[in-house]
Amino acid sequence: MIASPPAGRPVELVIFDCDGVLIDSEVISTRSTVAALAMLGYRVSEEDGFRRFVGKSYASIRLDIQQDWGQSLPASFEADVERRTLDAMAIDLQPVDGTDEALSNLALPRCVASSSSVDWITSGLLRTGLLAHFAPHLFSASMVEHGKPAPDIFLHAAESMGTAPARAVVIEDSLPGVRAGVAAGMTVIGFTGGSHIIDKADHGARLKDLGAAHVIDDMRLLPDLVAT
Repeated sequence: MIASPPAGRPVELVIFDCDGVLIDSEVISTRSTVAALAMLGYRVSEEDGFRRFVGKSYASIRLDIQQDWGQSLPASFEADVERRTLDAMAIDLQPVDGTDEALSNLALPRCVASSSSVDWITSGLLRTGLLAHFAPHLFSASMVEHGKPAPDIFLHAAESMGTAPARAVVIEDSLPGVRAGVAAGMTVIGFTGGSHIIDKADHGARLKDLGAAHVIDDMRLLPDLVAT
């Protein structure tokens, strides 16, 4: 069942994923992950990387690769991927189009709940000029036991912000993220405006199939959608 705020009760909190929703980083991070894996001898295409890695924590990616490959990844894997990604982000990272405008027009409390580390979230939002919209309300999967698609990070964010899950709306671009938001009992708005999403119609349909109540491809549509 798709969660929605109880009738007559307004939305009290908007929870944003970070990568691919606020900062256009999924292409950068996926390419870095694929390159780091190739150096270790594990070959995966960029397209398959988008399908398998987007929206997941490093711990989930590590488990996925090790189960498929039958070998353990080195302890330095996460640090290597993050170093590669940060180097590329310093040159190429941009905010998702329309995000600053949407956040400026959103008259509700908001926070970030991401599979990435707090340092990563902070760096990405700072580089793209979006940090002031959220700080200090940044929540990472490293703060909870289970990453997405488990609901832990969204429930932790809502509790920390003093909001009941049914009063929260989640903005997510990934399949694991939508699963997590639905499992948390929150209304989920799917987002397909990131540059890593090539077939927006197909991806939007998949997000809806998993329980997203709405799907948008332009962040500027968000304030009016949440208000209604």
